[in-house]
Amino acid sequence: MSKRKDHTPSTRPQKRTRTEAAEDTDEESNDNISQFMPEASQNSPLSSGEVGIIESISLKNFMCHSLLGPFKFGSNVNFVVGNNGSGKSAVLTALIVGLGGKALATNRGSSLKGFVKEGQSSADVSITLRNRGPDAFKPDVYGEAIIVDQRISSDGVRSYKLKSKIGHVVSMKKEELISILDHFNIQVDNPVSILTQEMSKHFLQSKGEGDKYKFFMKATQLEQMKEDYTYIMETKTVTLQKVDKHDESLEDLKRQCSEKEDRYNSLASLDEMQNKLEELKHQMAWAVVSEIEKQVQPSRDRIKAEENSTVKFDQKVEEWKGKVVDAEKRYKEIYDQLEGITEKVQTRRPQCTALKEDAQAKNRASKEAEAYYHRCRTNLKLLEKDNEQLTKRIEELRHSINQSSEADRVERFERIKSLQEGLKELKDQDATVSQQMDQFQQAITKYKEELYKLRREEQDVRNTTESRKRQLSSLKASRTDRVKRFGEHMPAILSDINEAYRQGRFVKKPVGPLGYCIRLKDPELALAVESCLKGNMQAFCCDNYKDEKTLQSVMSRYYTHGKRPQIIVSEFTHELYNIRDRAVNHPEFPSVLQALEIDDPVVANCLIDMRGIETILLIKDNSVARRVMQCGNPPRNCREAFTRDGDQVYSNRYYSADYRRAQYLSGDVEAEISHLEDEIENRMAQVKMVQDQLRALEDDIKQNEALLRRKHDNRKQAKDKMRRIELEIGDLQNIEEPQSVDISTLEEESQDICIKINAAKQDAENARKKMDEHRKVFEEAEHKYKEFKEQINLITEEADPLKEELSKTDCEVEKSKHHKRHYEEKRKSHLDGIKRLKADLEAKENELQASFKQAKEICQERLEVRRSAKSLDTEMNRLRDKINTEQDQQGNREEIVRQYHEAVQKYKEIALQVKNLKKFIVLLGKIMQDRHKAYVKLRTYLSVRCKYYFDSLLLQRGYSGKMTFDHKNETLAIAVQPGEGDKAALNDMRSLSGGERSFSTICFILSLWAIAEAPFRCLDEFDVYMDMVNRRISMDMMLKVADSQRYRQFIFLTPQSMSSLPVSSLIRILRMHDPERGQTVLPFQTRNQEEDEDQ
Repeated sequence: MSKRKDHTPSTRPQKRTRTEAAEDTDEESNDNISQFMPEASQNSPLSSGEVGIIESISLKNFMCHSLLGPFKFGSNVNFVVGNNGSGKSAVLTALIVGLGGKALATNRGSSLKGFVKEGQSSADVSITLRNRGPDAFKPDVYGEAIIVDQRISSDGVRSYKLKSKIGHVVSMKKEELISILDHFNIQVDNPVSILTQEMSKHFLQSKGEGDKYKFFMKATQLEQMKEDYTYIMETKTVTLQKVDKHDESLEDLKRQCSEKEDRYNSLASLDEMQNKLEELKHQMAWAVVSEIEKQVQPSRDRIKAEENSTVKFDQKVEEWKGKVVDAEKRYKEIYDQLEGITEKVQTRRPQCTALKEDAQAKNRASKEAEAYYHRCRTNLKLLEKDNEQLTKRIEELRHSINQSSEADRVERFERIKSLQEGLKELKDQDATVSQQMDQFQQAITKYKEELYKLRREEQDVRNTTESRKRQLSSLKASRTDRVKRFGEHMPAILSDINEAYRQGRFVKKPVGPLGYCIRLKDPELALAVESCLKGNMQAFCCDNYKDEKTLQSVMSRYYTHGKRPQIIVSEFTHELYNIRDRAVNHPEFPSVLQALEIDDPVVANCLIDMRGIETILLIKDNSVARRVMQCGNPPRNCREAFTRDGDQVYSNRYYSADYRRAQYLSGDVEAEISHLEDEIENRMAQVKMVQDQLRALEDDIKQNEALLRRKHDNRKQAKDKMRRIELEIGDLQNIEEPQSVDISTLEEESQDICIKINAAKQDAENARKKMDEHRKVFEEAEHKYKEFKEQINLITEEADPLKEELSKTDCEVEKSKHHKRHYEEKRKSHLDGIKRLKADLEAKENELQASFKQAKEICQERLEVRRSAKSLDTEMNRLRDKINTEQDQQGNREEIVRQYHEAVQKYKEIALQVKNLKKFIVLLGKIMQDRHKAYVKLRTYLSVRCKYYFDSLLLQRGYSGKMTFDHKNETLAIAVQPGEGDKAALNDMRSLSGGERSFSTICFILSLWAIAEAPFRCLDEFDVYMDMVNRRISMDMMLKVADSQRYRQFIFLTPQSMSSLPVSSLIRILRMHDPERGQTVLPFQTRNQEEDEDQ
């Protein structure tokens, strides 16, 4: 009954031979009693209990108490004393509930939630059990103590925590607690182990002898044994019924067997052919065994060779894993370098623009200075030419003779003066016209630059409009066929793929376009998903490179030049990758993979490989996305995020989307069509507006060119007029005149011209210097701009090889990943192949075993067969045909023989089963008879021991009594009489006073203690109905029993002070005070005679 060693302080009783069986009613004499009883005076070999006793208990918010304990109990005798309401019974109730007992077992309530203090959410009970010595429960796990913590919620739900001595939680399962209680033989529902006040009161007031007998049976666990035996006997009855049914069917089989035997005996003899056929069957059976044996060994050799080659695949996988890590590291390094270069260029670009504008402004100033200089030079040349002509005229006049009259000379002089004034006016007008022509030329140049920009803008708008028109056409077509959203050629491509697959040109049918194979759970995330997948939306996936080549040839019919859909080569797997450890899992925002419905695992795996959709979050709000990704650490396993507007968010940067509307995944096609129509209309209006601006610019250019031509013509006419005037002046000046006044006038004019020439030279020199200054300033600004632009170009040029290297590295990463997946799949395929080979080998070995077993069944001795199974089968078929021919005349002998043998075999099998079942029933009956005898003997033994202890304990008080067991009627009668037992008449316990009855109950309980096994005993207010004399005697008896059983623990709850207890280190008293007003923690005092429990 117990897993612990029994340290009962008694000698083994000397057995006496008895010939008669145990009677149902125990009326044995004291001589018979004495043979079962130990010597009560012998002390225990143990000083204290090692396992199962209670070391401490504490309560929180339990019943009406906020906090009780911790109570530290001694290893032998413990008294918990205190007035009513101090919490004694709460401790006992907590002990029952804390060790898994039901609420009804406490007699304090019908539900666990009633034990939670009012106003609190839960109650806690903590019990520490000793776990020492060789019988300890899992000592390497729990140590020398097991702490049982139980929490009861206000809903009546309880939870357990089983801790080691150091407080480490070992288990939270009730099954572990049950195992501990079974190991320690702790029975919280056994009234002998824990007798509550209500149970004691019920027992005292019980008038039925049957209740006392049930109390005895439950305390000794005889009741459980009786129930087990009853269940076994019921099973036996069911088995007997089955045997009877088998007997009936056996008779039918016997009759059928007789009929088959009659037919078998009536057959004509075909022995020779049958014997020959049987011999061939024997050979056939062993021939099959030999052929299978020849197949098994090569399979074993192949498996061994394949297993040896597994290491190559492992090495390849590890090699490509390392290459993936190296490639990703190199990619990150190059990407960081490229980001740094981009930042450098962006920071320098505003300064470059400023330098360019400065150089352009200084260039314009330089050109204006140069134009002014050229005008000064032209003016100087004209003055020098005039001076040269004037000097020549003076020389001619000096050699002339007075041939003209004074009147002619004066008229000619006036004419020359008038012509010179007109010439000067024309020259001034020419300078003004030249300046106007420069302005018109600059305006024309400016307008032409604007015209070029507008034409480019017009072309961009037209291209965008045409793209939107194609998209609109695809959307309208997708009303009936969604695949047309992925391009006007896509339905034809898919049709050609299906046709090629039917023709066997594809090993496995390509999957795509990938965007067509996915669906959105939330339509608002359409642009975000498209921005994430980009070109993968139109991509196709092939299982191998042969299929890729075939698909390229299919696409080439529709995409003769330009960009075509991407083709991804990755071996198809029809199970989704295991991404549990590397996928992002956010409680609020979904990943791209979680936001999509993907029926085909090939599509999901391809997007995981190419884009890592399991690591990308979708966060609708831009500000929230920035906060999640850039304020603190991003979520675990999250690389990037996309917003509802398609913006891309990293932990350290942010990129805006290229598009504002979803193209492929938008749910409302009509809304998209309406939006595209509006956009196309706006684009057309924009084209018209640009065209209007172009026409206005062309008109301005034409107008300025007309004005420029007009000014050019005017200047040409002025130049011609100037030349005519100059010729006329020359002619007039060439007329011979007297030298007098004309020469002096011409000389004065020559002097004036020389002064003008000097002034013009000075102006030209100043203009040249200013032009040189402006040119130098422009050249410096131009040099500075070009130098700075060259720096930017150099930095940009640094990025070009990096971009190329980044692209190569990206390809290398994907290539390495692809190879890693390839070799992982090859290794998996290789291991699957080994698995299949092993399965084939196992099947062959099973087939060999089955064939061998079948061959043994057919022919016990192994035959050496040289013929093949095929040749034997041919001969057997020939022989069967011959036998069938004979049987057609005589009947089917083989069928009759087979039916006969099957009937005989079936009859033998069922007969053997019935025989075995009958043997089992007989054996079970014998075993149960022996068990019942042992049960009766044990019941007698325990009842005799109980009576003996009861009589002995009553004699200590001077009482006489008798305990009568009627096992047949299941009653227990107890008669007690105060006074001398031999002289006084025995009375039923109900006629006793309250104190006498309590004392008798204590005697009965102590008797049960002596025969029941449990590590501790608890009594609640055992002496409440006793007078002082009975209380003292009962106390002495219990202390005497406790002293003789130091390996057990005794806990007594009493309202008495216990101040008269004897001095002993084995006794510990826990005193509990009445709670004061407002007090939430009940104090208690611990007292023992030595004040040292550690002894």
